[in-house]
Amino acid sequence: MPEIRIDPLTGLRAVVADARAARPGGELHPGPAPRTDPADDPFAEGHEANTPPEVYAVRPDGSAADGPGWQVRVFPNMYPVLTADSPAPAASATPDLFWAGPASGAHEVIVNAPGPVASLGELSPEQLALAVDVWRERMRAHAGSACVHVCVNERIEAGSSIAHTHAQLFALDFVPAAIARERERFGAYAGRTMGGNLLADLVQQEVRQRQRIVAIDRDAVLMAPYGSRAAYQLMIAPRTPRSRFEDDGPTGAALLHDALGRLTRLLGASPPLNLWVRTAPRGAEHFCWRIDILPRLAQPAGLELGTGVGVTIVAPEHAAAELRDA
Repeated sequence: MPEIRIDPLTGLRAVVADARAARPGGELHPGPAPRTDPADDPFAEGHEANTPPEVYAVRPDGSAADGPGWQVRVFPNMYPVLTADSPAPAASATPDLFWAGPASGAHEVIVNAPGPVASLGELSPEQLALAVDVWRERMRAHAGSACVHVCVNERIEAGSSIAHTHAQLFALDFVPAAIARERERFGAYAGRTMGGNLLADLVQQEVRQRQRIVAIDRDAVLMAPYGSRAAYQLMIAPRTPRSRFEDDGPTGAALLHDALGRLTRLLGASPPLNLWVRTAPRGAEHFCWRIDILPRLAQPAGLELGTGVGVTIVAPEHAAAELRDA
């Protein structure tokens, strides 16, 4: 029977409804990812002139900026959501009803590899680890922001307009409401438990129960979240809690590579997905970083969009069991 769960980190409700997987159209097998012609790939090595000038790159041989010879490359988004010089809109006579402010901040593209690779999971473990290190380096570069959000969108179903694997960084001058709510839940939990860390204690209990654990290595834990909002949703959390992803310590890159490989083997193709790095925002006294992986195997419908209640047709316990064997 369906049941409602509350995600302990976000406070959001989700319905776990396994039986809906049997309805017509409930299949969860993505087709192969479309490929970009290398000649038309604006992010490929040798096409640097098609992007804005780079602000950071890993160039082990000391090659010149904005030319070939890089392993990971970063540049401002050509069509930014946020800009450092965003002008202030005209003041409203009724700001309680019609408030607007400048879209200040930074919006960067981090190209994860020079070759024409569509999915992060297709990279070698070493290349993926290098890319994740650059994500962290760019987060450090924007340490003065109220909130830094790094995400990866793969395939058009998940919002990607260019197939070449890349991440995006958003440096915000405010803390979005969803992240502020997580900050509050971490703080409230610490107050109730005399300093306990919400995610660290959650990981400890999940490891004891084992039901939703997919894999563990020396640095991190891969699990299907208790309050999953989508089929085969995954989370990577450090074994030793650390508030900020950008601080020194493990990044979970090896388990991220493992997770993406398991999803591909289980589903028969690299799925459309969104993943993001959650790190402590401004004002967080208690927090722990994590990486969320959200496959986009079904479109959200009226219930999800109209109420904010997630629906998953694969229980996290079943998803974890399947992925352990993948």
